[in-house]
Amino acid sequence: MDDRTAAARGIDPTQPHPARRYNYWLGGKDNFAADRASGDELQRHFPKVRDGALANRALLQRATRFLAEEAGIRQFLDIGTGLPTADNTHEVAQRHARESRIVYVDNDPLVMVHARALLNSSPEGRTAYIEADLNDPEAILAHPVLHETLDLKQPVGLMLIAVLHFIHGHGAARPIVGRLLDALPSGSYLVATHATSDFGTPEQQAFYQQLIEQGRSDVWTRPRDEFAALFDSLELVEPGVVPASEWRPDPGAVIPDRSDINIWTAVGRKP
Repeated sequence: MDDRTAAARGIDPTQPHPARRYNYWLGGKDNFAADRASGDELQRHFPKVRDGALANRALLQRATRFLAEEAGIRQFLDIGTGLPTADNTHEVAQRHARESRIVYVDNDPLVMVHARALLNSSPEGRTAYIEADLNDPEAILAHPVLHETLDLKQPVGLMLIAVLHFIHGHGAARPIVGRLLDALPSGSYLVATHATSDFGTPEQQAFYQQLIEQGRSDVWTRPRDEFAALFDSLELVEPGVVPASEWRPDPGAVIPDRSDINIWTAVGRKP
């Protein structure tokens, strides 16, 4: 898509967007020069950031497989889904349970442009897409498409993959997650990943904080304790709060250094 077409569809190609930057790190083509420049700047300062993106994507696939195969979840609410790539949530879920239903939510208009790629579904299941923002959980929960697709009286897998760190402010993510969980019944699950500076040196942590203050990074990192607090009302699934690459890795997988990934992960069940 060229810049003129993007502008006509309400997309500002001059401003980097997390979904498109993530797409760039994953090797996709649905991004603009501003997204690539933003991604390259972060990668210059943090050379392993692309490895973290890949580890995060692999975690999404493993966690979705766990929910569909072991936990028996047949409904998924994936907020901050990003641009389509291989093995999206619905593809993994429907591979193991063809009747699975998935609602995707994202605030990037470019995702809507590519919605058809996301909306392909098994005949037995269903997928749908909502253009909305995680900062407004009420709008997500009230959206008619959500209620047309999912039965909120039955367990739901709430997927918040690499999206909570775009909510800035200490403690700011917790009430949003709490509101979403309040709307889901017992037996539902939360899967979340979150960028962290916990594994950096004090110098790296101070430098990253400077990037945030200067507006050169839109990722608000959180320490383990603040991330873990999102699961206080839930029953943590083993192995608990761990880096993305260490949550139920596939047999034979090479586990990278934690400082190469810098992403906390956890899965919890609502009692």
